[in-house]
Amino acid sequence: MRVRPGAPCGTLPIMKLGRTRVLAAATAFWTVFGVVCALQIFLSMLAHKHSLIRLVVYQVAVWDVWVLVGLGVAALARRFPVVPASSRNLLLHLLSGVIVGVLHSAWWAALELLIVPYDRMNPTVFNRPFVSTAFYQLPLQLLLYALVVMTVYAADSYARQREREVRTVQLERSLAEARLQALELQIQPHFLFNTLNAVSALVRTGAHEQALSMITGLSDLLRYALDRAGGQNVTVADEVEMVRRYLAIQRVRFADRLTFAVEVAPGVEKAAMPVLLLQPLAENAVHHGLAAAPGPGRVEVQVTREDGRLRIRIWNSGRLGAGREAGIGLANVAARLRQLHGDRQSLELREEGAGVLAQVTLPWSEVV
Repeated sequence: MRVRPGAPCGTLPIMKLGRTRVLAAATAFWTVFGVVCALQIFLSMLAHKHSLIRLVVYQVAVWDVWVLVGLGVAALARRFPVVPASSRNLLLHLLSGVIVGVLHSAWWAALELLIVPYDRMNPTVFNRPFVSTAFYQLPLQLLLYALVVMTVYAADSYARQREREVRTVQLERSLAEARLQALELQIQPHFLFNTLNAVSALVRTGAHEQALSMITGLSDLLRYALDRAGGQNVTVADEVEMVRRYLAIQRVRFADRLTFAVEVAPGVEKAAMPVLLLQPLAENAVHHGLAAAPGPGRVEVQVTREDGRLRIRIWNSGRLGAGREAGIGLANVAARLRQLHGDRQSLELREEGAGVLAQVTLPWSEVV
């Protein structure tokens, strides 16, 4: 079978272009396309013994010009989009496609005369190959033009979709941070008002030294909260130090009625946990385990690593009274944990032995 010089070379390969590598990808696409065309022509005209090198150079030069043409078509497609369809833009692109086809046919014919890929079969005048190429190849030229326009539309649609997804993720993250900050703001005044009420009671009873000690401890706790405002994670060591100060304040408030113990397993100090997580749990333990009962009480805090997870146990003497789970402290902690860790966390409240246990389990990570 004989192929007329300059005939179309077959099916276009399909390439998926990346936005940041458009120029390189387009060059590779059209170069490969030209090489495939050259090989097809060479094999179909094998008996004529044409130079494969000249055919490759010729076809690559013919088709690589579409890299520059494609940039122009892409700019025009963005300036006059075909979707949503409008008669004016469609006619404009049809006219542009015809102009591109004619100009490319002139380039095609000129290269045929310059490179002489077909030896003695090669045309020797410009008019005949130009008219033949412009007439026979115009449908292919229009198809290529349409493919460039559709590729631009698909790439831009994908980019817009990705941008919407990124914006959605950023918005969700901003909303999550805003919720966490709002939950933290609920903790701070709640704790502050309770402590100030305790200071006021000490002053009224003439326990000025105890009141002063409590104010000093309160100052340290407020500094801790303010310094870490808006943050999500702190080390276990920081949180444990904060809860020790809090329990020391409460021991001043309840005099000889409160005893407490804080235990951190070796190697757990650098683990990450949400800021201001222990204080509301400890406050809940003191309020329900001691303030509601006339006798002595005890609070125990234990932080360990079990099965690759961080486990926090806060136990207080007393019984699990009605409505304890609905308190602002536990509700706030539960909401923050869900916001930060979803289903990878758990918060349990149950009676254990002669007291009540609040247990939090978190994914293990360390503060860098």
